[in-house]
This record gives sequence, C-alpha cells and structure tokens, in this order.
Amino acid sequence: MGSQAVIPERLEPLAKEQIEFFHEHGYVLFKKGCSSDLIDAFNGHIRDIRSVAAEEMPEWVKPRKAGEVLDKDRFSVRLFNPHQHDGFSRQVMKLPVIRGALAQLMGDEAVCVQSMYFYKEPGSPGQAAHQDYYYIKDDPKTMVAAWIAMEELVDEENGCLWVIPGTHRLGLLPHGAVKDLEEHEAYTHETEGIDLKAQIPVVMEKGDILFFHELLIHSSNKNRSKDRWRRSYVCHYIRQDSMVLHREDLRVKYPLY
Repeated sequence: MGSQAVIPERLEPLAKEQIEFFHEHGYVLFKKGCSSDLIDAFNGHIRDIRSVAAEEMPEWVKPRKAGEVLDKDRFSVRLFNPHQHDGFSRQVMKLPVIRGALAQLMGDEAVCVQSMYFYKEPGSPGQAAHQDYYYIKDDPKTMVAAWIAMEELVDEENGCLWVIPGTHRLGLLPHGAVKDLEEHEAYTHETEGIDLKAQIPVVMEKGDILFFHELLIHSSNKNRSKDRWRRSYVCHYIRQDSMVLHREDLRVKYPLY
C-alpha cells in the first residue's frame, strides 16, 4: 500500500467578527499576516527573475505589454502567474495563514488559480473600478483574492486599493471602456452604473493581507509619489469544489498544503 500524504492542520486566524465583517462588507483586512523578512526576500527574488539578460528570460518572465516585449518594462509590467513556474511564489501563495483564513471564509479548503506580482513604480497608472468575477468566472461563485502589501506603507499617495463596501451583493455589473486614461490603465475595463463616490481607501502596512470577494468593486489610482513603489502580490483562490469557466489558462488548481 502506498503512503497517504499527511495534510497539515489548518490555522484559524480570523476572529468571528472578522468573518462576519467579510460577509457583510465583502472584504477584511488581516494585519501583519506575512513577515517583513519573507517579503524582503520575495521582493529580491522577483527582482532577480526580471534582472537576467533578455535572451535568458523564460517566456513566462518576459515583460509583455500589448504583445510586445520591451526592456524598459522589466520592472513595470506585472508578472503574471509566477506560482505556475516558481517555487518561492508558490510558497507565498500558500502561506498557512492564508490557507486558514480562506477556509474560514469559504467553509472548505481553497485552491489557487491565479497570481500576479505588481511593481507599480512612481508615476504608473492604477486600475479602474472593476469586479474580479468579470475577468475570472467560477462556478459556484467562491473566489476570494488575497492581496499582500509588499511595501512599508501602501496609501493614497502611492496607489492603494479603494473598495466600495457591500457591492459584492450587487451581482456582476456591466463593464465598459476606461474613462480616465490619465488615472487608469487603458487595456482593462471599468464597472458601469455605480457611484464611485462611495469608494474608500484601504491603507495597508508591510505584510498586511486584504481578503476580498470576487464581486467587490475595487480600484487603484495612479502612483503619485516621487520615489515610493507600490509592490504587491495578489493571488486568486476558489473553493476546491469550484471550477474556473472559459479560462483554459487558469484551469489548474494549486492546493495550499
């Protein structure tokens, strides 16, 4: 008989009040969920990945923007799905505190389907208000994002996230062309039919983790700081019995144990 894998016990990092807050508002901020030392090491590791000579870059590493690979984009174009190729990225993806919190929010074990490392250097645009479900549809709807702050401070000046509490209850809203191209990236889409004056900023410190529902309307603005980056690592998770629809590139489920 073959030996069975030992599945480690899950943590339960969220208090009852935090779980209730998530279900009522669509998000919850978990303070200091990731250590500063780990973040420093991960930031350095990701920088090294993009620092190699262009001809030595694997395809998944290349800073591709609108189909074109330019050297100037090494540390501006987000790194898509590093968890699919890189062991360190997978380890951060499945931090025990994240695994435990997601199980508390979903009611069962979570699996990862997408990851992104954002650089967001000074002067770079943000992403217009949107719902993640518009880009990644899953059945049943269970997706939750875990957004880790990789800087000492992520605030309004360097492009923090903004959320509209409670909008996860509205269902999927129409999305159209981005309106403010000075503020936001042009190649994404923007939620329509919602009053953006209800947005509030989520100021985060290094190691904080923001968990938010796939239908929560959220955005970020331009990094207006002179010398402060806004690096972050965000992974999208679904419950283990859920499936990603229409996206062949995100069909593989990565367990968190």
